[in-house]
Amino acid sequence: MTEKILLALSTFPDAETARKISNQLVAEKLAACANILPSVESIYRWKEKIESGNETLVFFKLSQHGQSAFQEKLRSLHPYEVPEIIFVPVSNGLPEYLGWVVENCGQAH
Repeated sequence: MTEKILLALSTFPDAETARKISNQLVAEKLAACANILPSVESIYRWKEKIESGNETLVFFKLSQHGQSAFQEKLRSLHPYEVPEIIFVPVSNGLPEYLGWVVENCGQAH
């Protein structure tokens, strides 16, 4: 397989927001799949203060060729001033699954 697969991670303020944005990204074929993990505890520094809170974490699977469009769309939909959008390359996996990711990303018809 020549197409590279990415795992993208992003946190959201709640499951409803995560679900709404994930549905849109999958519907527009910017991601093949979104796994929503509710209620993760986050501790971070923001504007010189230590903050903490419950967030919802989402794992998105997408093809590398759509990375820029995915990031741009997620950024435009995300409610945070500076959202977490991290990409991790997938170096290996079940070939059929990786092929499915590629098939389900791209231009929506």
